Amino acid sequence: MKAFVFPGQGAQFSGMGKDLYENSPLAKELFEKANEILGYRITDIMFDGTDEELRQTKVTQPAVFLHSVISALCLGDDFCPDMVAGHSLGEFSAMVASGALSFEDGLKLVYARALAMQKACEMQPSTMAAIIALPDETIEAVCQEVTESGHTVVAANYNCPGQVVISGSMEGIRLACEKLTEAGAKRALPLSVGGAFHSPLMDPAKVELEAAIRATEFHTPKCPVYQNVDAQPHTDPEEIKANLIAQLTSPVRWTQSVLNMRADGAETFTEYGPGSVLTGLIRKIK
Repeated sequence: MKAFVFPGQGAQFSGMGKDLYENSPLAKELFEKANEILGYRITDIMFDGTDEELRQTKVTQPAVFLHSVISALCLGDDFCPDMVAGHSLGEFSAMVASGALSFEDGLKLVYARALAMQKACEMQPSTMAAIIALPDETIEAVCQEVTESGHTVVAANYNCPGQVVISGSMEGIRLACEKLTEAGAKRALPLSVGGAFHSPLMDPAKVELEAAIRATEFHTPKCPVYQNVDAQPHTDPEEIKANLIAQLTSPVRWTQSVLNMRADGAETFTEYGPGSVLTGLIRKIK
């Protein structure tokens, strides 16, 4: 069985999607439609923008989404997964690729999500850090200890065994990195991100995103979508909506999703989008 997967924020690079635009009439049409929907030429930033421009949440999310979705849609009849999944933002790409959302609605939701998250980031300075080579339980215990001391920090991305990303306030991340290093982490590496994604600090963004998701029409996907919040396969549009809303402040259970897809028969995983971050993580998930 074939699993198709879609990356999240962080996979972007300058020049992304340019080859698609130049070589496929369908890709060009979809990119131009995206420029129209967004009200600015995101293609100019994707193809020729600086890394700094691409790193803005409001640009990064639609850019990665567009590259992922257009790569998949350009396959036509060759796009025939038995199951799909996406990491964080990539879950929206998976929704469009599997037919649960239209291209236009998917892009509008991703842009609404990006703007809401950017706003939440500006309300309170916050960040994330990658913790390498510690058991999940140790990381969770330290995060709880720091949070109970008054500085929010949580486990946000279970990327693969030995790699968990934590998310929280600036002080929360600083304290947690210190304690996790003392507990034996090989590395506690602060990430260059705009805020504390998949943490309670995204609560203000959740209100706006929920309204946008509730107002959007979702369809039954043509194959199960393994969602981040519970790592389980879903096809019911109402369940999918509820999980997408919860995803913003809940951890991304990527390790568990890959293990469940394998248990359900996935033999090959193909990544659609910029880079090959997920392919690397999947190799480490045994």
